[in-house]
Amino acid sequence: MENRDGQLYTTVFQKPSYEPYYLPFNSIHPLHMKKNIPFAMLLRVIRYCSTFESYLNEREKLRMALLLNKYPNKIIDEQFNNVLSKFGIDEPLTLTNYNRSRQKIIDSPSKDKLLVNYEKSLFIHFTYCSSMKTFPIKFHILWQKYFDKSPINEIIPILGTRNVDNLQRRLIHTKSKN
Repeated sequence: MENRDGQLYTTVFQKPSYEPYYLPFNSIHPLHMKKNIPFAMLLRVIRYCSTFESYLNEREKLRMALLLNKYPNKIIDEQFNNVLSKFGIDEPLTLTNYNRSRQKIIDSPSKDKLLVNYEKSLFIHFTYCSSMKTFPIKFHILWQKYFDKSPINEIIPILGTRNVDNLQRRLIHTKSKN
């Protein structure tokens, strides 16, 4: 953040120790998680960069970092376009429309986080792999089928994934301690 002759100038701050490492595209994580990274990072760039020039600079740094992490250009472009379309911006950002479009994004209401009632929630973690893609949907169908009229149906199951890479790292770390 900087004051330039009475004008506030902002851009994305990166620590000196910053390394352009994001979740590798070739990881076993679900595709929706990988697609969210370019989306969220570009949204951050637009919100933080007060000038079109700094936006262009940060956007290209982000693109390079994503390419280094094996993201296909097609996915990057698709998600960059999704950022604009989510906020009803139907034209590419330019020097003339950047401030107006950026303000529209900044003024958009953010989603409120859902509060979790821990007394009535059951957290279920499972290891994600491609064969488990439909597991959450099937789980909820079975939950409704077997517990619909049961008192346990007051409990809300919340499913979350554990990725195989993390489990393998944890196992290796545990074995190295023993």
